[in-house]
Amino acid sequence: MSKDELPIPAERIERGILMLRGQRVMLDTDLADLYGVPTKALNQAVKRNADRFPTDFMFQLNDDEKQKVVTICDHLRKLKFSPTLPYAFTEHGAVMLASVLNSPTAVQASLQVVRAFVHLRQLLASHAELAKRVELLEKKYDRRFRVVFEAVKQLMAPERKKPARKIGFE
Repeated sequence: MSKDELPIPAERIERGILMLRGQRVMLDTDLADLYGVPTKALNQAVKRNADRFPTDFMFQLNDDEKQKVVTICDHLRKLKFSPTLPYAFTEHGAVMLASVLNSPTAVQASLQVVRAFVHLRQLLASHAELAKRVELLEKKYDRRFRVVFEAVKQLMAPERKKPARKIGFE
């Protein structure tokens, strides 16, 4: 299989990458699906090899994080009524999973997962470089192009979400 022939679409992997606790992670259910194993088997392999998964490789979501993830991601709605809290794996944790599972499917999928994480890192780096360039141009041409720079900053700024309105009686 060549590098260009990916058995799993990159978009499928990238939609599984979430931002939790300031880290880009993938949940156990998404990784199990990609690696071709049941989530229960994946978690059992992790528990048998707990020393390979320190806290910077993996962590368990709390109830609030689980609800947030289920609300934001449609493909995770099956987790809504699950009594267990899912595990989140960083890029390094996802690679370690492939070594623990030790199947050809897991190895190939882990390569693609790493490529997806790297691609996201490159996108973020290019965004930061663009912000630096705009700032330099703004310092150089501040008076003449103030309106243009304000418009560019607004386009580059992350979307602000309105806080959720509380429903019910207090």
